[in-house]
Amino acid sequence: MATDTRRDKQSMGVIIGVIAAVYLLGIGAIVGATALWGGSGSGGGAAKATTANIDLSEFKITGDLTVPAGKVTLKVHNKGSINHNLHVKELDKGTDDITAGSTATLELGELKPGKYTVVCTIAGHESSGMIATLTVTDGASAADGTDDGGSSGSSGGHEMTLAEGQKLDDAMMTQMATFGTDAAKTEGVGNQILQPTIDPDGTKVFNLTAEITDWEVEPGKVVKAWSYNGMVPGPWIKLNLGDRVRVHVTNKLPMGTDIHWHGVHLPTDQDGVAPYTQPLIKPNGGTYDYRFTATKPAVSMYHAHVHGEEAVPNGMFAPITIGEVELPLGRTISDVTIPNNVKPVLELPMVLNDAGTIGYSLNGKSFPATAPVVVNKGDWFVVHYYNEGLQVHPMHMHGFPQLVVAKDGIRLDNPYWADTILVSPGERYSVLIQATEPGTWVWHCHILNHVEQRDRMFGMASAVIVKDPSNPA
Repeated sequence: MATDTRRDKQSMGVIIGVIAAVYLLGIGAIVGATALWGGSGSGGGAAKATTANIDLSEFKITGDLTVPAGKVTLKVHNKGSINHNLHVKELDKGTDDITAGSTATLELGELKPGKYTVVCTIAGHESSGMIATLTVTDGASAADGTDDGGSSGSSGGHEMTLAEGQKLDDAMMTQMATFGTDAAKTEGVGNQILQPTIDPDGTKVFNLTAEITDWEVEPGKVVKAWSYNGMVPGPWIKLNLGDRVRVHVTNKLPMGTDIHWHGVHLPTDQDGVAPYTQPLIKPNGGTYDYRFTATKPAVSMYHAHVHGEEAVPNGMFAPITIGEVELPLGRTISDVTIPNNVKPVLELPMVLNDAGTIGYSLNGKSFPATAPVVVNKGDWFVVHYYNEGLQVHPMHMHGFPQLVVAKDGIRLDNPYWADTILVSPGERYSVLIQATEPGTWVWHCHILNHVEQRDRMFGMASAVIVKDPSNPA
């Protein structure tokens, strides 16, 4: 029995040895095949993984925008001065917002040959130029699959040559010189005063039509704007204290709408928030009437509330004022005395926007199509800033301080002078200005990439032109 047991153990050892040898030979074959074919799986091997470097700045997307098919990873560098992100539309994949100077990684997975649209989704950035095409080829590309910690694309940090600088200078000066000339003219003017009809009982009736219309934001740039009465901003409704008002709205949009009377004192059932205070105004011809009495002074605005994230940035906003802003006549403010006889030569709503199809704009226009204010030396004028955008805007006027006399239509007990006024979304500031010095004085948002790109000005810039009647030259 002992001999049989030893024989069985020896046989088992041989069997285990054979199995182990076969196993090791199999592993070796697999490793060899992997080394030979450069991958594993279905004989042809996996495609090479690629890491491409993409740069974001104000306002462009550059870098390794051509990659080979296969597994693609984007190393996204924010080389700008504000937050940006990167989103691939066709894949519905993107990064979170990336702070200035930071980097994010975006895994796209296996990509087939084709073209993919990449954008920054922060409000107004795509329309300002942050859109590009990621091309996926079936062969090698400029991206080499390595990560060098920076960009290997066209925007990578080479020093600017004199020739490159001269080219940018020439483009900038040529474009800026068009301001105020026929070359800057565009179709359409917003903020036009809406004239009412009068009902037999004396009620003022204002007719508004919500519709999508072609709107020329700057020369040659026509967008599909969501508008009231075909203009951006919509028509200015000017009321007197005590006016009885009926606003008849016709909805020609492809979706329902309503109108919120932002800052106007009125009954709850006229506030304009479907479905809480009214039914939705149906698309394709639905109508609704708002009725109220103008009981308190206001520097207010009206805009869509339902679907507001789409309708408002795309143009459905407008001013409504009730009565006149009380000016601090005869008062001395910071050693400056306001004369008792000041009569402003103009009152101007200045609506700020930064998103949607309209993008960075003043009164629905982007520089050089923004209209200058033209006054004579010594004139006083009133500006009402309205922020209907999604970002804050510090509004700076060269040459003259601005006397802030009201906030959100409410008279300030203590007016104050400022050359730059920060206007947040939904806010209104009313300012009194005297044009004391002749010349052309630039007027703009002081977040500089809201007004300027490397080779041109755009967006939230205009000017005050002061003429001297005593010196026409």
